[in-house]
Amino acid sequence: MKLQQNIKWLYVLIAFGFLLLGVATTDIYFTVAWYWCAASFFIVSLAYFLNKPTIFRKRTDGSIPYAVRWLFWPFLWMTQIYNSIARHCDSTPAIQEIEPGLFLARRLFPSDLHSLKHHNICAVLDVTTEFNSLNWTLVGEGIDYLNVPVLDHSVPTLVQTQRALNWIHTHRKGGRSVIVHCALGRGRSVFLMAAYLLSQHPNKTPLAILKHITSIRQSANLNKRQLKVLTRMHHKKQLVVHNTAWLIANPVAGKRQWEQSKQHILDTLGPYYNLTVRTTSPEHNGSYWAKKALAQRPDMIIACGGDGTVAEVAQELVNSTVRLGIIPLGTANALSYSLCGIGVKINPIDTACLTLIEGIETRIDTARCNDEVMLLLCGVGYEEQMIEKADRSKKNASGQLAYLQGLSEAVSDNISRTYNVCINDEEPFEIHTPSLTIANASPVTTLLAQGRGSPDISDGLLDLTWLSPDRAQIFNLVELVGHGLTSRVSHHEYEGVHHKTAYRVTLSAAGESLPYVLDGEVREADEIKVEVIPKSLSVMVPAKLDVARDEVEEEAQPAVASSS
Repeated sequence: MKLQQNIKWLYVLIAFGFLLLGVATTDIYFTVAWYWCAASFFIVSLAYFLNKPTIFRKRTDGSIPYAVRWLFWPFLWMTQIYNSIARHCDSTPAIQEIEPGLFLARRLFPSDLHSLKHHNICAVLDVTTEFNSLNWTLVGEGIDYLNVPVLDHSVPTLVQTQRALNWIHTHRKGGRSVIVHCALGRGRSVFLMAAYLLSQHPNKTPLAILKHITSIRQSANLNKRQLKVLTRMHHKKQLVVHNTAWLIANPVAGKRQWEQSKQHILDTLGPYYNLTVRTTSPEHNGSYWAKKALAQRPDMIIACGGDGTVAEVAQELVNSTVRLGIIPLGTANALSYSLCGIGVKINPIDTACLTLIEGIETRIDTARCNDEVMLLLCGVGYEEQMIEKADRSKKNASGQLAYLQGLSEAVSDNISRTYNVCINDEEPFEIHTPSLTIANASPVTTLLAQGRGSPDISDGLLDLTWLSPDRAQIFNLVELVGHGLTSRVSHHEYEGVHHKTAYRVTLSAAGESLPYVLDGEVREADEIKVEVIPKSLSVMVPAKLDVARDEVEEEAQPAVASSS
């Protein structure tokens, strides 16, 4: 039957049926009940159309909020009835061992706790989104729980799959047994179990792995779409565990944030990564430990500190395949803000850790500035003066306000200088300005680099921004704020902000020595040479589940009637 092959349309039909009952019923109480049922199934059908498993708002502890349960009570009640009948008619054992230490199961109940203890299972991967999990805090110590929400009959995203693979593998390497379950242990859980087995046996085919699973659990059955996506991931070599990581922390970054946040960071990342932790010191900086880490060929090196620590680690990873992760503990955290957005300002540690767990890898540009790696920008004039004035004692006392105070002092001094500028291979020209920045990347908070809004960190170009000295600087700063918020450049008669792009820039000042700032650190040279290195660094950035599907939805196939 066609409706059985496409569950989202089935739910639409059920919703329409309840709607007709509501229209046809005269009793107000029954009318409200029918409309409630119609709304419940219709919203669930929308979740399937939009692939939104988060519609049930399932929490990290496996519970669904009471308000959500009341809203979807008709759907959840009918789902409970169906699954109860299916379990009653299914002779397959609730829990089965697929490989030593790896178990498949249907939804777990308190009656299954004895079996969990018998098999020494201490890690539970729940692939449902529509059911409450057991309250594992009441079971006893030693149970680690993870929910990867997937709609029934649907397919986990690549991001979800890789998160599950890392989580399972970390527990297995620690000698802990893992159980993967969905509603009936037939589809969603089978997909992730097969994905993990393929990551451990890449020379086998998906069909061979599934044959092994079904030889033990006869009810296991991927629908056509699930099998297609699993096969595609395998062929693209995407089913790979990436869970070895070095974490290099600066213990004095910010206001010694590492001491306060260390345990929280390790507890959050520990289930997903085998972490080697090192702290920087005057003798051994981030670059030193990054070199040591590279010799061990980890999947990721995590820089835990301010922009200076990130730059030290990143310079060793340029043109390598090792991914850079960032946990911002500094004052400005400009690169992390550029990559991860406003969440870094609101909740920096949790936002960064979630990016490392659920994010995706992308390649970004870097640059060379006088033989040093440049991730963000170099600047002369206001930018350099601001950084110089905002010393460590002021940053410890005022945080990021120290930069605003430094900028205010620099603007008040308003010292202009003439620079010789050569862009790419063009003829040199002179610029007389109080402020000039050459940016590879910068968030909107780095005001002096907003000549055309925030620079694009992956466009293969540098952004030059300089200010006119013949205009009140307060107007120039207001204009920069507008550019940063709108990414638009104004071209009115009294333009005070100028912008150009280039792949190479040379800057000098008639033989005079130039003080400048490079990624937050003050430098001095007779000449500044900057050249972009396109797509030269792999970093972890956030990925929304409904966006980063890695072509999972490129051709949606109707789901067959096998229940998961």
